[in-house]
Amino acid sequence: MTATLAFTTAIVVLVTATLSGIFGMAGGMILMGFLTAAYSVGAAMMLHGVTQAVSNGYRAIINRKDIVWPIVATNMAGGVAALVLFLLVSFVPDKATVFLVLGAIPFVAFSIPKSWGLDVTKPAVAIGGGFVVTALTLTAGVAGPILDIFFVQSPLTRHQIVATKAVTQTLQHLTKLLYFGVLAAHLLPDADIPWWIYVMVAPLAMLGTTFGKMLLDRMNDGQFKNWSRYILYVLGAVLIVRGLMLLG
Repeated sequence: MTATLAFTTAIVVLVTATLSGIFGMAGGMILMGFLTAAYSVGAAMMLHGVTQAVSNGYRAIINRKDIVWPIVATNMAGGVAALVLFLLVSFVPDKATVFLVLGAIPFVAFSIPKSWGLDVTKPAVAIGGGFVVTALTLTAGVAGPILDIFFVQSPLTRHQIVATKAVTQTLQHLTKLLYFGVLAAHLLPDADIPWWIYVMVAPLAMLGTTFGKMLLDRMNDGQFKNWSRYILYVLGAVLIVRGLMLLG
């Protein structure tokens, strides 16, 4: 671990936590892309999991009055089922897979017809969404844009969306830490990251989340949803190109 890499990681964590505080998803994708490029897959999953668990957890705390708890419960029921499936097949991705799946997520998410009625306030939809999102989280590290589809088509306000997603994403990243750090750790090389990196990124994630919350309050619901889409299309294209380069 060089000083340059540690400093760059700190800056990226701060910036992406701010983006996550505003849009609830784009920051996590950018961070996962950076970590996958800079570290091994196992190390990237672990560091991303810690950072995003802190960022989303803190965002849930500062938006706690807007959390819709029944949605959290039904969503995580599907998440537990996905974890059991991954344990049965013992699947771990390589770098190319992480980049390709990560980059494809926004395009898949925005191609899903609204007529499907994927409204997270419907219990059956929330359970199915929890399964899909957790499976993608364990494959690409992030699945925010897919999770977002279930929320954007709901009658929830932007603050309810960000708050409730923050809780579900916190639980998903904790599931990722459990899987890659404990349950599937024997399938990956050691996550050779010094302990102080984890200590460093936690307060930066919280600080960026605070900045993001301040900016979110200045936006309206229309701006929030439109900007989310534009950012994710560009980001997805960049990540797919990176994955194809690794395959080549």
